[in-house]
Amino acid sequence: MQSTYIARQAIFNRQSETIGYELLFRDSPDNKFPDIDPDIATSKMIIQNHIHGSIEAITLGKPAFINFTEKSLINKYPLMFDNKSIVIELVGHEKMTGRLIKIINYYFEKGYQIALTEYDLDEQWDALFPYISFLKINVDKINPKRLPAVVKRLKPFNVEIAAERVETRFQYLSLIEVGFDYYQGFFYHEPEIVEGKALSPIKTQMLELMSETFNSPLVFERIADIIGHDVNLSISLLKMVNNVATGTRIEIMSLKQAAAYLGEEKLKQFVSILALSKLTTDKTDEISKQALITGKLMASIADTDSTFKSVRDYAFITGLLSSIEVLLGLPVAEIVKTMPLAKPIEDALTERTGVLGELLDFTINYITGQDLDINDQVNNYQLSSETLHKEFVDASLWCQQLVG
Repeated sequence: MQSTYIARQAIFNRQSETIGYELLFRDSPDNKFPDIDPDIATSKMIIQNHIHGSIEAITLGKPAFINFTEKSLINKYPLMFDNKSIVIELVGHEKMTGRLIKIINYYFEKGYQIALTEYDLDEQWDALFPYISFLKINVDKINPKRLPAVVKRLKPFNVEIAAERVETRFQYLSLIEVGFDYYQGFFYHEPEIVEGKALSPIKTQMLELMSETFNSPLVFERIADIIGHDVNLSISLLKMVNNVATGTRIEIMSLKQAAAYLGEEKLKQFVSILALSKLTTDKTDEISKQALITGKLMASIADTDSTFKSVRDYAFITGLLSSIEVLLGLPVAEIVKTMPLAKPIEDALTERTGVLGELLDFTINYITGQDLDINDQVNNYQLSSETLHKEFVDASLWCQQLVG
């Protein structure tokens, strides 16, 4: 696990009540913005928040004001967040363009609040007034006495004005007279560091790879692209193709071709096993084996003419992810936020609800022998004890062959 650092600074209204927090990327406990590309800073902060925990926890349930460059908006980074949980702060803009208006309108129509920062009073920015909720003015750079002309132009629109860099009480009192709605700066709240834990890059990559295998149909090009970022993954994929193609000579021209050659079923199996191996340590090796057995047994049970037939498409991956909380050392509710899981899978993993949740509970109890009423459940679920025992043995042998 790696330490992650985010600074947050409160934004207050006229009653000195906190209405939100601006989140600022940091790469160390030093409370300063690192020498890093703003686009990279935005993406890193997004990954950190979605891997190591809920953004609502960091902002205490208040909206998070997050800086987005035009490039990160084009890449649709804000869509990773609920439109009620963040305010998009537009930064790095130099001039008004038709493309910028189109981008801002896109997020406006999706219900996101937008703040125009680095505002220099130039009338070219008036074109954005219909789409923004906040206008942030750095009072270190802009004399507040110039503001009345802007306020007049803002009247037809529902835009509130926030003062940044409020350093002294004298500044605060004078800004109230000018008509600012919100205030942010050291006078109120110096940015504080929030330290958390994030997954190492390889583990993040493995979760991304596993997420791709949940798509139907598989996008072989996307999977090949992720695998291509790691030499060991690429070698493993080619070895898998070689094993499958025993007795047949094939010439692989690309990783995409290799992925397609395996086909959906074998590729999903390959990715699942590989991902678990990368997420596993010496301490969690047995846990990952149990996850494999759980997934295999769940799939076998759901394939029979039983109560669980309706969830057979979800059974294997649910069992495979059943130990992900222990493997990663993070709450499962936070982990599933980073993966595009079907609702039944998410509910089964986090709440043990639904038919799939019942199947997961039943399978784990059967494997671990923790439930004294397991025999009654076997009958209730229209299962055969003999068949169930055979499937358990087969799943165990399958796991042994995979991991050695």
